[in-house]
Amino acid sequence: MLELRPNCECCDADLAPDTDALICSFECTFCRICSEQILNYICPNCGGELVKRPVRPVNRLEKFPASGQRVFNPQLKEQ
Repeated sequence: MLELRPNCECCDADLAPDTDALICSFECTFCRICSEQILNYICPNCGGELVKRPVRPVNRLEKFPASGQRVFNPQLKEQ
């Protein structure tokens, strides 16, 4: 099950479970703006492709909540 991380690793923007976020195969998570304008759809951590993160249905979030653990790497914006 995907973690659905709560923020963009690049800019630290909050990302709700139903937000249009992008992830790589390791679940590194980024907002659409950083993915397009800074990262060119390539994960800076693993070099993998960034793709649209699936949305967990609202009726499943209570039993299977999104992660609350934030991952932030401000150096990514400087690359």
